[in-house]
Amino acid sequence: MAGTIQSNLKARRTASRRGTEEPAFVKWTLITIGLAFALLFLLVPLVNVFYQALEKGVRFYLAALTEPDSWSAIRLTLIIAAISVPLNVVFGLAAAWAIAKFEFRGKAILITLIDLPFAVSPVVSGLVFVLLFGMQGYFGQWLDDHNIKIIFAVPGMVMATIFVTFPFVARELIPVMQATGSEQEQAALTLGASGWQTFWHVTLPSVKWGLLYGVILCNARAMGEFGAVSVVSGKIAGQTQTMPLRVEELYNSSKLSGGTAAFAVASLLALLALFTLGVKTWVEWKTRRNYELAQRAEANFQSQI
Repeated sequence: MAGTIQSNLKARRTASRRGTEEPAFVKWTLITIGLAFALLFLLVPLVNVFYQALEKGVRFYLAALTEPDSWSAIRLTLIIAAISVPLNVVFGLAAAWAIAKFEFRGKAILITLIDLPFAVSPVVSGLVFVLLFGMQGYFGQWLDDHNIKIIFAVPGMVMATIFVTFPFVARELIPVMQATGSEQEQAALTLGASGWQTFWHVTLPSVKWGLLYGVILCNARAMGEFGAVSVVSGKIAGQTQTMPLRVEELYNSSKLSGGTAAFAVASLLALLALFTLGVKTWVEWKTRRNYELAQRAEANFQSQI
């Protein structure tokens, strides 16, 4: 009897496996197509960027990066990222905490507003700031009278970058906070902790990996943003050019070395992207490992009970 049951179970598992598995030919065909696509559209262009950048030697490569206008673009890109990312972290934490932990009127509207930059073209978002703060905009004359410059200056570039990047942190934290629930916060408040203590010692540690993941994505978009920044910057060499804008100018330049210099700056952006990808992969591995450890601990606890 037992042998019959085991054979039936084995037959069912075999039938289920056959129903969910494709033939080897189909699997290898799909894998080959995926690898060929990645090689052709991802790896080959990336390798070409570094090849073009180093074609004239390391000395020219370093000279292209340390050229005054290129160095100014690198520095400005880092400054904009250093301003926009922390502000988006503060907003993302506040918005995610409010949406995930509380119920209030207008919650759906707030979520929709957070997703707005995903639906609006970056060029359109940059144009909005021009219409608001440009000389012909609603606040243009008042800003000019008070000698405040936003458009074609760093403040406008920062505002445009914040607009296109602010959903990333909030969108990464909202599902994480919703998954963790509010039981720990309620327990902390019951024990006498204040709202700030609860957030700092209970909520924040439980979402630290999701927060880091959001920061990585936000920083990558901030450094690589082109459309919105291009509209509000004026593309003034040495003053309002970020690295993507500098790459465009160098590539379109009529100078003999313009193309190679453009690839040199682009290779630095590629290195930043690869570093970001590496950190992102590590965070995903760390998050998955912590989840597996938590599952094992819960299983051991249940078995002991």
